[in-house]
Amino acid sequence: MLAIRDLSKTYANGVQALRQVTLDIPHGMFGLLGPNGAGKSSLMRIIATLQDPDAGSIALDGMDLLVDKQATRRLLGYLPQEFGVYPKVSAEAMLDHFAVLKGVTVKAERRELVESLLRQVNLWDVRKRKLGTYSGGMRQRFGIAQALIGDPRLVIVDEPTAGLDPEERNRFLNLLAEIGERVVVILSTHIVEDVTDLCPRMAIIGQGQLLLTGEPHEAIRSLDGRVWRRSIEKHELDHYRARMNILSTRLAAGRTLIHVLAEQCPDAGFEAVAPDLEDVYFGRLRAQATSQAA
Repeated sequence: MLAIRDLSKTYANGVQALRQVTLDIPHGMFGLLGPNGAGKSSLMRIIATLQDPDAGSIALDGMDLLVDKQATRRLLGYLPQEFGVYPKVSAEAMLDHFAVLKGVTVKAERRELVESLLRQVNLWDVRKRKLGTYSGGMRQRFGIAQALIGDPRLVIVDEPTAGLDPEERNRFLNLLAEIGERVVVILSTHIVEDVTDLCPRMAIIGQGQLLLTGEPHEAIRSLDGRVWRRSIEKHELDHYRARMNILSTRLAAGRTLIHVLAEQCPDAGFEAVAPDLEDVYFGRLRAQATSQAA
């Protein structure tokens, strides 16, 4: 269990990235949902010991992660949002180099580890290829391989599927699910489908504050019978916004499709629809925005 208590962070420019965040993250896959700028990356970087909080604590199975950063890094695997590679180096050579940096100094042990990891992420057959020739999904899988060096107890992945095509995304998510059977895996993302498909527990963060924690399917069930849909003309949108609690809008066949949160049918022409996690997500963010504007 990863226990985060009253974590706060304000940057020198006055941006309050985290506001007394308290969160329990159990073993397995955990989804952290939030828009860009919500504080997700700040939280991930603090857990990964890359920056310090202003206040608060973080413990993994009782071990304080902020006291001894070197000890924390030995049990941590981290795939940041921007993961750079040397384009002219092969995957095998680069992973061997990372293993040395992680303290695996015995050559035979390192060779066995590199092979095991590259097979696990399905890159063994292309291990001699230069990393610069890898697709986006292949680079992300290589990033997971380096994050798994040292058999970490906590793995953090920050926006890992952004920019991946559907096939690569599915392959990558399947890999994360396998890893999540053994350790704590935090998936930080703004892509709602990633959390719906993968995570038994989740949290939504907005403007540095936790807006919801729990099980995705429980959160979805809380909206049963309260989400309504209608197709409208684009110029009608402001009219509906002024009268109703619109969760989301999207273009469909040249018209605007709106989802509205209401206890009963809000107007003629609306139909009830089964809610999904996107409705929960936008509902929480809009409730926060409304509360702050009041």
